[in-house]
Amino acid sequence: MGELFQPTHLLVVAVVALLIFGPRKLPELGKGLGEGLRGFKEGIKGGGDAQKAADASKAAETTSAPIEPK
Repeated sequence: MGELFQPTHLLVVAVVALLIFGPRKLPELGKGLGEGLRGFKEGIKGGGDAQKAADASKAAETTSAPIEPK
C-alpha cells in the first residue's frame, strides 16, 4: 500500500469533482468550505477565550469580601 496523497490520486479526485459539480459550482463550494473552516477555527479560539473569561469572573466572585451577618 503506497502513499495516500499521490499526485495522480489528487488529479483523479479533482477530475471527478469537476464532473460531478461542474466548473461553475466548484468555486462556490471552495468558498463555502473555506468560510466554514475559518468559522470553525474562530470558534475554537473564541471558545477558549470565553472559557477563560468565565473562569476569571467566577474567581472574582469567590475572592470578594465575605458578607457580614446582621
